[in-house]
Amino acid sequence: MSLTDEIDPRPLDDQAASWFTRNRNTPTREERKAFVRWVRHPEHARAYRQFEQLWADLAALQQATQPVPAPLRRTPRWRPALAAAAAVLCMLLVGNPGSGSTPISEDVAAGSTLRNVRLPDGSHLFVNARTRLHLDFTAERRLIRLDHGQLYIDVAPDKERPLFVDAGSARVRVVGTGFDLRRGARELTLSVAHGRVAFETSGENLAPLLVDAGQRVTYEPARGSLLRQNLGEHRVGDWREGHVSFRNRELGSLLDELSLYRQQPVLLADPSLARYKVSGNLDVHDPDALLNALPALLPVKTTLLGDGRLRIEARAH
Repeated sequence: MSLTDEIDPRPLDDQAASWFTRNRNTPTREERKAFVRWVRHPEHARAYRQFEQLWADLAALQQATQPVPAPLRRTPRWRPALAAAAAVLCMLLVGNPGSGSTPISEDVAAGSTLRNVRLPDGSHLFVNARTRLHLDFTAERRLIRLDHGQLYIDVAPDKERPLFVDAGSARVRVVGTGFDLRRGARELTLSVAHGRVAFETSGENLAPLLVDAGQRVTYEPARGSLLRQNLGEHRVGDWREGHVSFRNRELGSLLDELSLYRQQPVLLADPSLARYKVSGNLDVHDPDALLNALPALLPVKTTLLGDGRLRIEARAH
């Protein structure tokens, strides 16, 4: 994913505040190049210098553990929006010095049951069955690498350390929100419970997709397809309560998720069966109950193989 040179519709003060925060947050090489292009414009450079100066003044007024109100010094040339943005950033950064900066580097794996983990920064992580991930939290960054499976996380806000989740061909970036992310063999699915999440896919010259609360994004790397949907009444992360409800869902997508709850895989005799649509409920503790009910829902038949795998075939007319 690369940054583009499209015109930023936000006010100049907001752009300056955004670049200032990004530059304090170990920007990527691509971001640094984009900043150099942005700051070449004289008005952009002036707005950025003003933000830097205002930030320095606010920091000088800051007590060790107390947030500081708007500065009392005369600042006639600074615009109100710029000052407000800097004051908010200052309070967030120094309101609780050192909080949540305990480093952690740990592999996390779940067997047949989910795990519930409280992270050093105060985030609350749920790890679904047959999930593998790695936590890498330092004073400078918060990173989760999702190798396989599913997680739900309520992210503790920390604008100095956005949380990144790497999931192979895609990356999620958040500050403080709650979301569900599943990485399977077929697809990557992001569902947002509250807040907003930036979703990026690799190898494409596209801006990050901003996903709001109540929305879901499904990405299939093999097809290069990206679909955004409104969740409606569906609850994000309902698997934590032992069931998954679905409506008009493609069979291939459902089996991709069901693989988390079954030791042996489910095979499709014909790839075209993956596009069949199905509605129902999945008991995560008894996935075979749904599989046994499939012939009543779709024109298919199921065969249990000797090694525990299950094959789904089209039913003859």
